[in-house]
Amino acid sequence: MSRPAAGTTSIALTPRQLWTRARGAALVLALILIGGIVLATMRSTGSHGALDPRSADPHGSRAVAELLKAQGVTITLATTLDEATAATDTASTLLVTAPDLLTKTQQSTLRRTIAESAGRTVLLGAGRPSLPTLAPDVTSTTSTPVENRAPSCTLEAATRAGSVDLGGERYITDPDADADACYPSDGLPSLVRIPGPDATETVLLGSPDILYNNRLDQQGNASLALQLLGSRPHLVWYLPSLSDTSAAADAPDDDTTGNFLALIPSGWLWGTLQLAVAALLAAIWRGRRLGPLVTERLPVALRASETTEGRARLYRKANARDRAATVLRTATRTRIAPALGVPAQDAHSPERLLPALSARLPETTADPRNLLFGPAPADDTTLIRLADQLDALEREVRTS
Repeated sequence: MSRPAAGTTSIALTPRQLWTRARGAALVLALILIGGIVLATMRSTGSHGALDPRSADPHGSRAVAELLKAQGVTITLATTLDEATAATDTASTLLVTAPDLLTKTQQSTLRRTIAESAGRTVLLGAGRPSLPTLAPDVTSTTSTPVENRAPSCTLEAATRAGSVDLGGERYITDPDADADACYPSDGLPSLVRIPGPDATETVLLGSPDILYNNRLDQQGNASLALQLLGSRPHLVWYLPSLSDTSAAADAPDDDTTGNFLALIPSGWLWGTLQLAVAALLAAIWRGRRLGPLVTERLPVALRASETTEGRARLYRKANARDRAATVLRTATRTRIAPALGVPAQDAHSPERLLPALSARLPETTADPRNLLFGPAPADDTTLIRLADQLDALEREVRTS
């Protein structure tokens, strides 16, 4: 068999090999990106989000907006606080779709506008973040699922509409306040009308579901929505947005982490926790011990000399003289032990092997202990000398 020419063999992958291996993953990633861009483009066409009077999506509010326009109500869409306050007057209804997203400064400004306008204000899903400023006489408690509920009150708009789909926030009103509490769940209302000075009034709706396109035709949802939003000739539809510069008036809190976590929906937090637990369980599963190693037959037959040379080259490349010496000494002790009458399990015990060797070879010149159980060789020359001495010792044992 001819030997290959000496030289350095590189195991690094060539650019072509790298591309061959990575092109499948790159193709999948490209398809995902292209699909995401296409879907985003398609969904952005004619879609404006939940409670948007321009949106025809299931959670949009285009249907109720068209009905209000058909009744002669003019709708002004405001996405900033300045637009909402400028459009609100005594002949208007102000609809705030997400009062809890407003900052304290925005809420205070909106409260002054409500008091000065002498009109109706409808707050959707107002909770603890906004009630102390926008409706100080009302507090919220635990929310309830959206279900079909009866009015159970004397408010004219509610009695005309009858049963509607309401739920969400539930409210506790001041007993001394002249407020209408409707659509209760376990005794707590999900719709509250709070009269103010002059013609001012504030309506709290625990959930916005009656304004969704996919719920408007159910029960008395449309009737209640049209009565609450269409009692005046002008409706200001306020959709708070992140682009509103008035939100920057509030100084940021020191607890940046708490504010960031408050912006994350609770479902995402629970989902992250579940993924972390799943990752931990997967790590434990993959890291478990699979049992002891088992020997397998090689797929091809190799010469013992080739295996020995290959292992020797690896030892030399790693400068593993200690490991090579250990292998040589172990093999010698294993082979001479039966000839000395020492059991195989005691072949590597100096207390059992050396006395038997001294009894067999009392006049040997080499130190048996240093030869069979000594330190690692300091250099390659010492390692070669050790191998020769071990061979001589084994021949001497066998011929004695």
